Amino acid sequence: MAAALPEVSGAPGTKPTLTFPDAQPSGELEVVVLSRGDGALVEAGQDIEVHYLGQSWQGGVFDNSFDRGSSIGFPIGVGAVIAGWDEGLVGQQVGSRVLLSIPSHLAYGDRGVPQAGIKGGDTLVFVVDIVGVS
Repeated sequence: MAAALPEVSGAPGTKPTLTFPDAQPSGELEVVVLSRGDGALVEAGQDIEVHYLGQSWQGGVFDNSFDRGSSIGFPIGVGAVIAGWDEGLVGQQVGSRVLLSIPSHLAYGDRGVPQAGIKGGDTLVFVVDIVGVS
């Protein structure tokens, strides 16, 4: 049976909106390509450039680059970001919009990030637009 995942509205390149199901999140990393790009494959060790929205399961948005009006870049696949991003984005194509449902053990675990509104044990959901790699 497929995991219950939030519904994503909004076109790639625009700020998405998440609608959550009345279900518990999966205890595993869930990766859904919402819109496949036609660019290069993201490889571990590259710098990736993304736009994203992050929201806790059934909770509020804790961060998004769309409102700031600029994408962000960081090394991917080398432990510079949470494990769910490394595992979910390596192998995707540039230009893709990807939904990631990341259980706490692949995110911030039991400690959370209280100052960002992320409680310990929270499953995090991201919609990520992969802008480029270098």
